[in-house]
Amino acid sequence: MEVNPDALHIADALDYERANVGVRGPLHGIPILLKDNIDTADKLHTSAGSLALKDSYSQRDAHLVSRLREAGAVILGKTNMSEWAYFMTMENMPSGYSSRGGQVKNPYGPFDVGGSSSGSGAAIAAQFATAAIGTETSGSILNPSSQNSLVGIKPTVGLISRDGIIPISHTQDTAGPMTRTVREAVHVLATIMGNDEKDPATRKNPLTKEELYAALEQPTLKGVRVGIAREGFVDQLPELKRVVINEAIEQLMEAGAEVIDEIVIPSAKEKWSFNVLLYEFKVNINAYLSKTNVELRTLTDVIRFNQEDPERRLKYGQSLLTKSDQTSGTLTEKEYLEALQFDQYHATVNGIDAAIEQNQLDVIVFPNNLGASIAAKPGYPSITVPAGYTAEGEPVGITFTSTAFTEAQLISIAAAFEGIGKRRKNPKLS
Repeated sequence: MEVNPDALHIADALDYERANVGVRGPLHGIPILLKDNIDTADKLHTSAGSLALKDSYSQRDAHLVSRLREAGAVILGKTNMSEWAYFMTMENMPSGYSSRGGQVKNPYGPFDVGGSSSGSGAAIAAQFATAAIGTETSGSILNPSSQNSLVGIKPTVGLISRDGIIPISHTQDTAGPMTRTVREAVHVLATIMGNDEKDPATRKNPLTKEELYAALEQPTLKGVRVGIAREGFVDQLPELKRVVINEAIEQLMEAGAEVIDEIVIPSAKEKWSFNVLLYEFKVNINAYLSKTNVELRTLTDVIRFNQEDPERRLKYGQSLLTKSDQTSGTLTEKEYLEALQFDQYHATVNGIDAAIEQNQLDVIVFPNNLGASIAAKPGYPSITVPAGYTAEGEPVGITFTSTAFTEAQLISIAAAFEGIGKRRKNPKLS
Protein backbone atom coordinates (compact mmCIF):
# COMPACT_ATOMS: atom_id res chain seq x y z
CA MET A 1 0.00 0.00 0.00
CA GLU A 2 2.78 2.43 0.93
CA VAL A 3 6.41 2.48 2.04
CA ASN A 4 7.63 4.19 5.18
CA PRO A 5 9.60 7.23 3.91
CA ASP A 6 11.80 7.08 7.03
CA ALA A 7 12.64 3.37 6.73
CA LEU A 8 16.19 3.85 5.40
CA HIS A 9 17.03 6.44 8.06
CA ILE A 10 15.71 4.13 10.78
CA ALA A 11 17.71 1.24 9.35
CA ASP A 12 20.91 3.33 9.29
CA ALA A 13 20.41 4.30 12.93
CA LEU A 14 19.84 0.69 13.93
CA ASP A 15 22.94 -0.42 12.02
CA TYR A 16 24.98 2.19 13.89
CA GLU A 17 23.52 1.00 17.20
CA ARG A 18 24.31 -2.62 16.37
CA ALA A 19 27.93 -1.75 15.59
CA ASN A 20 28.56 0.59 18.51
CA VAL A 21 26.18 -0.40 21.29
CA GLY A 22 25.08 -3.98 20.64
CA VAL A 23 22.15 -6.02 19.44
CA ARG A 24 18.71 -5.60 20.98
CA GLY A 25 17.53 -9.05 19.93
CA PRO A 26 16.62 -11.22 16.94
CA LEU A 27 14.52 -8.49 15.27
CA HIS A 28 17.19 -5.77 15.42
CA GLY A 29 17.27 -4.17 11.95
CA ILE A 30 14.76 -6.64 10.48
CA PRO A 31 12.25 -5.13 7.99
CA ILE A 32 8.63 -5.86 8.87
CA LEU A 33 5.42 -4.96 7.05
CA LEU A 34 2.10 -4.21 8.72
CA LYS A 35 -1.42 -4.81 7.49
CA ASP A 36 -3.12 -1.50 6.75
CA ASN A 37 -5.44 -1.74 9.75
CA ILE A 38 -2.64 -1.41 12.35
CA ASP A 39 -1.93 2.05 13.77
CA THR A 40 1.51 3.62 13.48
CA ALA A 41 2.48 7.04 14.81
CA ASP A 42 4.58 7.98 11.79
CA LYS A 43 4.08 9.10 8.19
CA LEU A 44 2.08 6.01 7.24
CA HIS A 45 -1.71 6.02 6.95
CA THR A 46 -4.01 3.48 8.59
CA SER A 47 -7.04 3.01 6.35
CA ALA A 48 -8.23 -0.63 6.33
CA GLY A 49 -8.05 -0.25 2.55
CA SER A 50 -10.93 2.23 2.54
CA LEU A 51 -10.96 5.60 0.80
CA ALA A 52 -12.98 6.78 3.78
CA LEU A 53 -9.77 6.65 5.85
CA LYS A 54 -7.25 7.57 3.13
CA ASP A 55 -6.20 10.66 5.14
CA SER A 56 -6.14 8.97 8.53
CA TYR A 57 -2.91 9.26 10.52
CA SER A 58 -2.69 7.69 13.96
CA GLN A 59 -1.41 9.75 16.86
CA ARG A 60 0.19 6.71 18.52
CA ASP A 61 1.51 3.26 17.76
CA ALA A 62 -0.56 0.15 18.28
CA HIS A 63 0.76 -1.81 21.26
CA LEU A 64 2.31 -4.47 19.04
CA VAL A 65 4.03 -1.78 16.94
CA SER A 66 5.59 -0.28 20.06
CA ARG A 67 6.99 -3.70 20.93
CA LEU A 68 8.40 -4.13 17.43
CA ARG A 69 10.10 -0.75 17.56
CA GLU A 70 11.55 -1.50 21.01
CA ALA A 71 12.95 -4.75 19.59
CA GLY A 72 14.70 -2.82 16.82
CA ALA A 73 12.47 -3.84 13.92
CA VAL A 74 12.19 -1.51 10.92
CA ILE A 75 8.56 -0.76 10.05
CA LEU A 76 8.96 -0.90 6.27
CA GLY A 77 5.40 -0.04 5.27
CA LYS A 78 1.72 -1.00 5.13
CA THR A 79 0.27 -3.82 3.05
CA ASN A 80 -2.95 -3.80 1.07
CA MET A 81 -5.84 -5.91 2.36
CA SER A 82 -9.40 -6.93 1.70
CA GLU A 83 -11.27 -3.71 2.50
CA TRP A 84 -12.48 -3.42 6.08
CA ALA A 85 -10.79 -6.80 6.71
CA TYR A 86 -13.24 -8.50 4.32
CA PHE A 87 -16.17 -7.28 6.39
CA MET A 88 -17.59 -4.92 3.79
CA THR A 89 -19.72 -7.03 1.49
CA MET A 90 -20.57 -10.59 0.51
CA GLU A 91 -21.39 -9.68 -3.10
CA ASN A 92 -18.55 -11.40 -4.96
CA MET A 93 -15.77 -9.14 -3.70
CA PRO A 94 -12.51 -11.03 -4.39
CA SER A 95 -9.95 -11.63 -1.66
CA GLY A 96 -7.38 -8.87 -1.55
CA TYR A 97 -9.43 -6.05 -3.09
CA SER A 98 -9.70 -2.61 -1.56
CA SER A 99 -10.93 0.65 -3.04
CA ARG A 100 -7.79 2.43 -1.84
CA GLY A 101 -5.20 -0.16 -2.85
CA GLY A 102 -6.75 -2.11 -5.70
CA GLN A 103 -6.31 -5.86 -6.18
CA VAL A 104 -3.57 -7.93 -4.51
CA LYS A 105 -2.31 -10.78 -6.69
CA ASN A 106 -0.78 -14.11 -5.73
CA PRO A 107 2.97 -14.30 -6.55
CA TYR A 108 2.58 -18.02 -7.34
CA GLY A 109 0.19 -17.52 -10.23
CA PRO A 110 -3.48 -16.99 -11.10
CA PHE A 111 -4.73 -18.32 -7.76
CA ASP A 112 -6.78 -16.82 -4.94
CA VAL A 113 -4.43 -14.68 -2.85
CA GLY A 114 -6.42 -15.23 0.34
CA GLY A 115 -8.02 -12.66 2.59
CA SER A 116 -8.08 -10.43 4.37
CA SER A 117 -4.34 -10.17 5.19
CA SER A 118 -3.70 -10.74 1.50
CA GLY A 119 -1.08 -8.04 0.99
CA SER A 120 0.88 -9.32 3.98
CA GLY A 121 0.85 -12.81 2.49
CA ALA A 122 1.81 -11.79 -1.04
CA ALA A 123 4.56 -9.43 0.16
CA ILE A 124 6.35 -12.01 2.30
CA ALA A 125 5.98 -14.74 -0.33
CA ALA A 126 7.64 -12.36 -2.80
CA GLN A 127 10.38 -11.59 -0.24
CA PHE A 128 9.65 -7.88 0.04
CA ALA A 129 10.40 -8.16 3.78
CA THR A 130 11.30 -10.78 6.38
CA ALA A 131 7.95 -10.83 8.15
CA ALA A 132 4.54 -9.22 8.14
CA ILE A 133 1.81 -8.79 10.70
CA GLY A 134 -1.67 -9.88 9.68
CA THR A 135 -4.94 -9.80 11.60
CA GLU A 136 -7.65 -12.40 11.84
CA THR A 137 -11.27 -12.49 12.83
CA SER A 138 -12.09 -15.71 10.98
CA GLY A 139 -9.35 -17.12 8.75
CA SER A 140 -7.65 -13.90 7.68
CA ILE A 141 -4.15 -14.97 8.73
CA LEU A 142 -4.50 -18.67 7.99
CA ASN A 143 -6.06 -18.24 4.54
CA PRO A 144 -3.47 -15.92 2.94
CA SER A 145 -0.67 -17.84 4.64
CA SER A 146 -1.89 -21.07 3.07
CA GLN A 147 -2.44 -19.44 -0.32
CA ASN A 148 1.03 -17.85 -0.33
CA SER A 149 3.00 -20.80 1.05
CA LEU A 150 3.77 -19.18 4.40
CA VAL A 151 3.78 -19.97 8.08
CA GLY A 152 0.96 -18.07 9.76
CA ILE A 153 0.25 -18.05 13.49
CA LYS A 154 -3.24 -17.09 14.56
CA PRO A 155 -2.75 -16.89 18.33
CA THR A 156 -5.24 -17.24 21.14
CA VAL A 157 -7.26 -14.07 21.62
CA GLY A 158 -5.45 -12.33 24.47
CA LEU A 159 -1.90 -13.38 23.63
CA ILE A 160 -1.37 -10.15 21.65
CA SER A 161 -2.95 -6.81 22.44
CA ARG A 162 -5.57 -5.56 19.96
CA ASP A 163 -5.00 -1.95 21.03
CA GLY A 164 -4.49 0.25 17.97
CA ILE A 165 -5.97 -2.17 15.43
CA ILE A 166 -9.06 -1.26 13.40
CA PRO A 167 -11.56 -3.76 14.83
CA ILE A 168 -14.35 -6.06 13.75
CA SER A 169 -15.06 -8.26 16.76
CA HIS A 170 -13.71 -8.01 20.29
CA THR A 171 -14.68 -11.67 20.69
CA GLN A 172 -12.56 -12.95 17.80
CA ASP A 173 -10.02 -10.34 16.62
CA THR A 174 -6.30 -10.90 16.98
CA ALA A 175 -3.05 -10.06 15.19
CA GLY A 176 -0.33 -12.56 14.31
CA PRO A 177 2.89 -13.12 12.35
CA MET A 178 3.19 -14.26 8.73
CA THR A 179 6.66 -15.48 7.73
CA ARG A 180 8.48 -18.00 5.56
CA THR A 181 9.57 -20.26 8.46
CA VAL A 182 8.28 -21.33 11.85
CA ARG A 183 11.40 -19.95 13.56
CA GLU A 184 10.85 -16.49 12.07
CA ALA A 185 7.20 -16.56 13.14
CA VAL A 186 8.13 -17.46 16.72
CA HIS A 187 10.66 -14.61 16.92
CA VAL A 188 7.94 -12.16 15.89
CA LEU A 189 5.26 -13.70 18.11
CA ALA A 190 7.53 -13.67 21.16
CA THR A 191 8.25 -9.99 20.53
CA ILE A 192 4.68 -8.73 20.15
CA MET A 193 2.93 -10.88 22.80
CA GLY A 194 2.41 -9.58 26.30
CA ASN A 195 0.06 -7.88 28.70
CA ASP A 196 -1.41 -4.47 27.90
CA GLU A 197 -3.61 -2.46 30.22
CA LYS A 198 -5.53 -1.15 27.21
CA ASP A 199 -6.65 -4.68 26.26
CA PRO A 200 -8.17 -6.60 29.19
CA ALA A 201 -8.06 -9.87 27.21
CA THR A 202 -4.27 -9.95 27.62
CA ARG A 203 -4.66 -10.50 31.37
CA LYS A 204 -5.67 -14.11 30.61
CA ASN A 205 -2.34 -14.98 29.01
CA PRO A 206 -0.33 -17.57 31.01
CA LEU A 207 2.38 -18.11 28.38
CA THR A 208 5.96 -16.83 28.46
CA LYS A 209 8.42 -16.20 25.65
CA GLU A 210 10.67 -18.86 27.15
CA GLU A 211 7.99 -21.51 26.65
CA LEU A 212 7.63 -20.61 22.98
CA TYR A 213 11.37 -20.74 22.37
CA ALA A 214 11.70 -24.03 24.25
CA ALA A 215 9.05 -25.54 21.99
CA LEU A 216 10.92 -24.28 18.96
CA GLU A 217 14.18 -25.89 20.07
CA GLN A 218 12.65 -29.28 20.88
CA PRO A 219 10.09 -29.93 18.14
CA THR A 220 8.59 -33.40 17.95
CA LEU A 221 5.79 -35.41 16.41
CA LYS A 222 6.58 -38.65 18.20
CA GLY A 223 3.60 -39.78 20.23
CA VAL A 224 1.59 -36.68 19.34
CA ARG A 225 -2.08 -37.60 18.82
CA VAL A 226 -3.28 -35.86 15.67
CA GLY A 227 -6.92 -35.88 14.61
CA ILE A 228 -7.76 -35.47 10.93
CA ALA A 229 -10.91 -33.47 10.25
CA ARG A 230 -12.05 -35.08 7.00
CA GLU A 231 -15.84 -34.82 6.91
CA GLY A 232 -16.71 -31.28 5.92
CA PHE A 233 -13.07 -30.24 5.68
CA VAL A 234 -10.46 -32.41 3.89
CA ASP A 235 -13.26 -34.05 1.93
CA GLN A 236 -14.37 -30.64 0.66
CA LEU A 237 -11.05 -29.91 -1.05
CA PRO A 238 -10.61 -30.14 -4.80
CA GLU A 239 -8.86 -33.36 -5.76
CA LEU A 240 -5.52 -31.67 -6.51
CA LYS A 241 -5.34 -30.14 -3.05
CA ARG A 242 -6.60 -33.28 -1.33
CA VAL A 243 -3.64 -35.21 -2.78
CA VAL A 244 -1.21 -32.77 -1.15
CA ILE A 245 -2.93 -32.95 2.24
CA ASN A 246 -3.05 -36.75 2.17
CA GLU A 247 0.68 -36.85 1.46
CA ALA A 248 1.26 -34.52 4.42
CA ILE A 249 -0.80 -36.80 6.67
CA GLU A 250 1.32 -39.77 5.59
CA GLN A 251 4.44 -37.79 6.51
CA LEU A 252 2.99 -37.05 9.96
CA MET A 253 2.60 -40.79 10.56
CA GLU A 254 6.07 -41.56 9.26
CA ALA A 255 7.48 -38.99 11.70
CA GLY A 256 5.90 -40.79 14.65
CA ALA A 257 2.58 -39.02 15.09
CA GLU A 258 -0.42 -41.11 16.16
CA VAL A 259 -2.93 -40.17 13.48
CA ILE A 260 -6.60 -40.64 14.34
CA ASP A 261 -8.30 -40.40 10.99
CA GLU A 262 -11.80 -39.17 10.23
CA ILE A 263 -12.56 -37.55 13.57
CA VAL A 264 -15.94 -35.89 13.90
CA ILE A 265 -16.46 -32.32 15.02
CA PRO A 266 -20.07 -32.56 16.25
CA SER A 267 -21.04 -28.99 15.34
CA ALA A 268 -19.46 -28.95 11.87
CA LYS A 269 -22.86 -29.16 10.16
CA GLU A 270 -24.57 -26.55 12.33
CA LYS A 271 -26.00 -23.43 10.67
CA TRP A 272 -23.49 -20.76 11.66
CA SER A 273 -24.19 -17.04 11.25
CA PHE A 274 -22.34 -13.72 11.08
CA ASN A 275 -24.60 -12.23 13.73
CA VAL A 276 -21.96 -11.86 16.45
CA LEU A 277 -19.69 -9.99 14.04
CA LEU A 278 -22.54 -7.83 12.69
CA TYR A 279 -23.43 -6.64 16.17
CA GLU A 280 -19.91 -6.22 17.51
CA PHE A 281 -18.56 -4.41 14.45
CA LYS A 282 -20.79 -1.36 14.81
CA VAL A 283 -19.89 -0.85 18.46
CA ASN A 284 -16.19 -1.42 17.92
CA ILE A 285 -15.75 0.61 14.72
CA ASN A 286 -17.67 3.57 16.15
CA ALA A 287 -15.34 3.57 19.15
CA TYR A 288 -12.28 3.46 16.87
CA LEU A 289 -13.49 6.17 14.48
CA SER A 290 -14.30 8.53 17.35
CA LYS A 291 -10.55 8.77 18.08
CA THR A 292 -9.25 9.33 14.54
CA ASN A 293 -8.27 12.59 12.85
CA VAL A 294 -10.83 12.22 10.03
CA GLU A 295 -14.28 13.81 9.88
CA LEU A 296 -16.08 10.47 9.55
CA ARG A 297 -16.88 9.52 13.14
CA THR A 298 -19.35 6.65 12.81
CA LEU A 299 -20.17 3.65 10.65
CA THR A 300 -23.16 5.61 9.32
CA ASP A 301 -20.76 8.33 8.15
CA VAL A 302 -18.61 5.76 6.31
CA ILE A 303 -21.64 4.28 4.54
CA ARG A 304 -22.80 7.72 3.39
CA PHE A 305 -19.28 8.63 2.24
CA ASN A 306 -19.13 5.50 0.08
CA GLN A 307 -22.54 6.23 -1.43
CA GLU A 308 -21.33 9.64 -2.66
CA ASP A 309 -18.95 8.00 -5.17
CA PRO A 310 -20.14 4.42 -5.72
CA GLU A 311 -18.04 3.89 -8.85
CA ARG A 312 -14.78 4.28 -6.92
CA ARG A 313 -15.86 3.36 -3.39
CA LEU A 314 -18.49 0.66 -3.89
CA LYS A 315 -17.28 -1.57 -6.71
CA TYR A 316 -18.70 -4.61 -4.89
CA GLY A 317 -21.19 -2.93 -2.52
CA GLN A 318 -21.26 -2.59 1.26
CA SER A 319 -23.98 -4.97 2.40
CA LEU A 320 -22.18 -6.05 5.59
CA LEU A 321 -21.53 -2.45 6.63
CA THR A 322 -25.21 -1.67 6.10
CA LYS A 323 -26.44 -4.73 8.01
CA SER A 324 -24.16 -3.94 10.91
CA ASP A 325 -25.32 -0.33 11.00
CA GLN A 326 -28.91 -1.50 11.31
CA THR A 327 -28.19 -3.00 14.76
CA SER A 328 -28.82 -0.90 17.85
CA GLY A 329 -25.17 -0.73 18.88
CA THR A 330 -25.83 -1.70 22.48
CA LEU A 331 -24.82 -5.40 22.53
CA THR A 332 -27.90 -6.12 24.64
CA GLU A 333 -30.06 -7.39 21.79
CA LYS A 334 -31.59 -10.83 22.20
CA GLU A 335 -30.41 -11.93 18.75
CA TYR A 336 -26.82 -10.98 19.59
CA LEU A 337 -26.78 -12.70 22.97
CA GLU A 338 -28.32 -15.86 21.53
CA ALA A 339 -25.84 -15.88 18.63
CA LEU A 340 -22.91 -15.40 21.01
CA GLN A 341 -24.11 -18.24 23.22
CA PHE A 342 -24.65 -20.48 20.17
CA ASP A 343 -21.17 -19.75 18.77
CA GLN A 344 -19.39 -20.32 22.05
CA TYR A 345 -21.16 -23.60 22.83
CA HIS A 346 -20.94 -25.14 19.36
CA ALA A 347 -17.32 -24.07 18.85
CA THR A 348 -16.13 -25.50 22.18
CA VAL A 349 -18.29 -27.97 24.12
CA ASN A 350 -19.93 -29.27 20.95
CA GLY A 351 -16.99 -28.47 18.67
CA ILE A 352 -13.20 -28.34 19.08
CA ASP A 353 -13.23 -29.40 22.75
CA ALA A 354 -15.56 -32.32 22.06
CA ALA A 355 -13.39 -33.67 19.23
CA ILE A 356 -10.22 -33.36 21.30
CA GLU A 357 -11.68 -34.95 24.42
CA GLN A 358 -13.48 -37.79 22.64
CA ASN A 359 -10.33 -38.79 20.77
CA GLN A 360 -7.76 -37.76 23.39
CA LEU A 361 -6.07 -35.52 20.85
CA ASP A 362 -3.22 -33.06 21.15
CA VAL A 363 -4.12 -31.28 17.95
CA ILE A 364 -6.62 -31.24 15.08
CA VAL A 365 -5.49 -30.99 11.46
CA PHE A 366 -7.46 -28.87 9.01
CA PRO A 367 -6.54 -28.20 5.37
CA ASN A 368 -5.72 -24.61 4.43
CA ASN A 369 -8.02 -22.39 6.49
CA LEU A 370 -11.03 -24.71 6.46
CA GLY A 371 -12.11 -24.99 10.07
CA ALA A 372 -10.74 -21.55 10.90
CA SER A 373 -14.19 -20.12 11.58
CA ILE A 374 -15.00 -22.74 14.23
CA ALA A 375 -11.70 -22.23 16.05
CA ALA A 376 -11.97 -18.45 15.74
CA LYS A 377 -15.28 -18.15 17.59
CA PRO A 378 -13.85 -19.04 21.03
CA GLY A 379 -10.52 -17.39 20.15
CA TYR A 380 -8.54 -20.65 19.85
CA PRO A 381 -5.06 -20.73 18.27
CA SER A 382 -3.96 -22.25 14.96
CA ILE A 383 -0.73 -22.48 12.96
CA THR A 384 -0.62 -23.10 9.24
CA VAL A 385 2.53 -24.45 7.55
CA PRO A 386 3.27 -25.00 3.84
CA ALA A 387 2.28 -28.55 2.90
CA GLY A 388 3.21 -28.43 -0.78
CA TYR A 389 1.76 -27.46 -4.15
CA THR A 390 -0.83 -28.82 -6.51
CA ALA A 391 0.15 -30.08 -9.96
CA GLU A 392 -0.84 -26.60 -11.19
CA GLY A 393 1.51 -24.90 -8.72
CA GLU A 394 -1.05 -23.58 -6.24
CA PRO A 395 0.20 -23.52 -2.64
CA VAL A 396 -1.53 -25.75 -0.08
CA GLY A 397 -1.24 -25.31 3.68
CA ILE A 398 -1.79 -27.68 6.59
CA THR A 399 -3.25 -26.13 9.74
CA PHE A 400 -2.82 -27.35 13.32
CA THR A 401 -5.47 -26.25 15.84
CA SER A 402 -6.02 -26.77 19.56
CA THR A 403 -7.52 -25.09 22.62
CA ALA A 404 -6.68 -21.76 24.25
CA PHE A 405 -3.04 -20.89 24.96
CA THR A 406 -1.59 -24.10 23.52
CA GLU A 407 0.78 -22.13 21.28
CA ALA A 408 3.89 -23.87 22.64
CA GLN A 409 2.56 -27.29 21.69
CA LEU A 410 1.41 -26.05 18.28
CA ILE A 411 4.83 -24.50 17.62
CA SER A 412 6.56 -27.79 18.49
CA ILE A 413 4.31 -29.73 16.12
CA ALA A 414 4.54 -27.17 13.31
CA ALA A 415 8.33 -26.95 13.56
CA ALA A 416 8.63 -30.74 13.55
CA PHE A 417 6.42 -31.02 10.47
CA GLU A 418 8.38 -28.28 8.73
CA GLY A 419 11.60 -30.15 9.51
CA ILE A 420 10.64 -33.49 7.94
CA GLY A 421 10.66 -32.09 4.44
CA LYS A 422 11.46 -28.71 2.97
CA ARG A 423 8.24 -28.11 1.05
CA ARG A 424 8.28 -24.38 0.60
CA LYS A 425 9.61 -22.92 -2.65
CA ASN A 426 9.89 -19.26 -3.50
CA PRO A 427 7.63 -18.08 -6.32
CA LYS A 428 9.21 -17.47 -9.70
CA LEU A 429 8.89 -13.74 -10.26
CA SER A 430 9.40 -12.27 -13.73
